[in-house]
Amino acid sequence: MKIAISAESTIDLTKELLEKFDIHTVPFSVVLGAESKFDGELSNQELFNYVKETNQLPKTSAVNQFQYEEHFKALLNNYDVVIHITLSSEMSSAYRNAVTVAEQFKDKVFVIDSRSLSTGIALLALHARKLADQGLNVDAIVEQVKERIPHVQASFVIHNLDYLYKGGRCSKLAMFGANLFHICPQIVVSEGKMDAGKKFRGKYFNVVSQYVDETLNEFNNPDLDTVFITFPSLENENEIVSMVKDKLTKRGFKNIYVTHAGGTIASHCGPDTVGVLYFNN
Repeated sequence: MKIAISAESTIDLTKELLEKFDIHTVPFSVVLGAESKFDGELSNQELFNYVKETNQLPKTSAVNQFQYEEHFKALLNNYDVVIHITLSSEMSSAYRNAVTVAEQFKDKVFVIDSRSLSTGIALLALHARKLADQGLNVDAIVEQVKERIPHVQASFVIHNLDYLYKGGRCSKLAMFGANLFHICPQIVVSEGKMDAGKKFRGKYFNVVSQYVDETLNEFNNPDLDTVFITFPSLENENEIVSMVKDKLTKRGFKNIYVTHAGGTIASHCGPDTVGVLYFNN
């Protein structure tokens, strides 16, 4: 049986990794004023320039039912069944839309709520692909992927609160204070939602270093097979990524993948946001 593994563009995998693991995506939409584009059709720099020029955040739109119907139909032309892993149902209507459409394809499309975002979804998709390649049946794959959901460690550290403030996720006073005293908050995905984590202070390179150390210390039983370093953009990308890679290599991770968050995720967190994501057993 040929099994397609599918997700939305919020999985934040590179084209190369999508091809390598045979994962298929359907895009969210990003709206800049009167202009709407599919996630991936505009660069993050274009998105950030828009915010700088207009002082407004882009709006993001979940995959609608028509898109899912066309996406699943296309996949079923080449695969026997589809396992689709969505952005957390606590963050988007994507899961609900996908489930509604899946009912049209009885025993052909299976939808899983990742309870996560970005490469937290990717961890589950790679796990599903591994199980499919091992020859497990669909029911077993869906069950085992769902069992891994609580073990996804997905967190990020944000350079400043401007985008969270514009998106109504923090007060003006909190933004002002954080930016004034160079406080960088951690965002942790918990129970399918984004929650505030620890706060770090100092130059951003040192902040990221602290964040990685604290994350590895708190979530200290990692599955060392795979880890993602994910970010929309970084001012000192080579220096920061090299430092994070070194820490993860010393911790024993075998496969360290560096990916850029797409427009949907970038619209909510802004530039200079870094996440380290892995399974914690």
